[in-house]
Amino acid sequence: MALIAVGGIQHETNTFAPTKAGLEAFQVGGSRPPLTTGPDLFPRIKGKNLPIAGFVERIEALDHFTHALTWGTAAPSDVVTEHAFEHIAGKILDGLRAAPPYDAVYLCLHGAMVTEHLEDGEGELLRRVRDLIGPDKPLVASLDLHSNTTPLMVEMADLLVAYRTYPHVDMADTGARTARLLDEMLRLGRRPAKAFRQIPFLIPLNWQCTMMQPAEGIYERLGAREGGELFHASFTPGFPAADIHHCGPSIFTYGWNEATAEGAADAIANEIAGLEEAFAGRIYDPDSGVQEAMRLAETATRPIVIADTQDNPGAGGDSNTAGMLRALVENRAEGAALGLMVDPAAAEIAHRAGVGAEVNLSFGGHSGFDGDDPFEALYKVEQLHDGRFDATGPFYKGAEFNLGPSARVRVGGTEVVLGCNKVQMADQAMYRFVGIEPTERNILVNKSSVHFRADFAPIAEEILVCAAPGPMIADPADLPWRRLRPGIRINPLGPVWQGPA
Repeated sequence: MALIAVGGIQHETNTFAPTKAGLEAFQVGGSRPPLTTGPDLFPRIKGKNLPIAGFVERIEALDHFTHALTWGTAAPSDVVTEHAFEHIAGKILDGLRAAPPYDAVYLCLHGAMVTEHLEDGEGELLRRVRDLIGPDKPLVASLDLHSNTTPLMVEMADLLVAYRTYPHVDMADTGARTARLLDEMLRLGRRPAKAFRQIPFLIPLNWQCTMMQPAEGIYERLGAREGGELFHASFTPGFPAADIHHCGPSIFTYGWNEATAEGAADAIANEIAGLEEAFAGRIYDPDSGVQEAMRLAETATRPIVIADTQDNPGAGGDSNTAGMLRALVENRAEGAALGLMVDPAAAEIAHRAGVGAEVNLSFGGHSGFDGDDPFEALYKVEQLHDGRFDATGPFYKGAEFNLGPSARVRVGGTEVVLGCNKVQMADQAMYRFVGIEPTERNILVNKSSVHFRADFAPIAEEILVCAAPGPMIADPADLPWRRLRPGIRINPLGPVWQGPA
């Protein structure tokens, strides 16, 4: 039986997004528990689809003990402020210094955190923890599938274990897998050899989805490779909206001998390189996407779902652009619903006016991105809500939402879910709480890139991807890169980045 110190920090950084993550963003937490230190941590995360929850449950089931440090997460955004990072990292390190004698450390990380002063937030945190605990204690971490995994992260940790699904329905399972692998390391008293490879092209977020090829097949084969001398293998397609040197996909493998780790890394890298052309798909402009959805809806028996991918709050957007709303109204879509539009001022107007009132509301125009123009219209307030409800779908499993004062408002044939706190539209409950039954609508526009598919693919006739003006640029080739490492292709089969002009 061993004592494992448990903590971490999770943030997915879109360096092109409009809003930074300060300490308050971690203290709020959004759909996740807020920043927590000490004994209150484990009760807050218990039963939730989070890596730290899965790790604690499994490692304790394996007859080990756990000691809570500090853990917190914030919604994806621009960089984490230096103050927030240093505060949380400091509490994790202080917790390790004050902890009873422990045998290993587990950190629940993301892998794509950039701060005001660090390109590689997780690498620096792992380095500080390693310096504190010394070379002999095992240090393991779980990572998001979108991790921009760096050489420093691989060097500092004895084991990194990444999600294998996008939508991320296996977050808790990844924590549990990390616990099982750590238990094996502790029982054997051994640490595996490791290998690391970077893939030479960026993969657009929409086509990293593991519910479609080629990612689905890659991950199926990844798990099948493990066993015998190959201890573990991870593939992180990366978060392609971080202007840092090591942005991009990578593979890291662990074997009970160096040859096994190196051979597996080479084989997986070669496989992915051969699938480069398959990491692409069609993206519609707003009008074309709505018109195609309306055409399909004429004969469909289930909703046509549109991803408003460039205003995805799960990738740094603020869930407040109006490009898709404008397209729905101007193309006279019927039986349509859009969520989630985050606008506290509009929500306050709706609540003051009351159900049945007609109000002038102006959405959009806040992001600062070209083409994100305000869209003003007369809306009818159809329902009001305090914004508190529970998730029902597989991605947000166990989440307790608090969207603040919320409403359902209608303009023409389109209903809008209006709230105050940004959360990615990835759960059918986010429509139902204001009286919209998603299965009965012709068209659903979700401010999300991929996570919505976990709960909406089963009810969708077809799914389209639209790129309205917004901060989560769908094609990495369209981003104004400055720090990306020269020699990498900025989309599949695309141009090679030569460095800034």
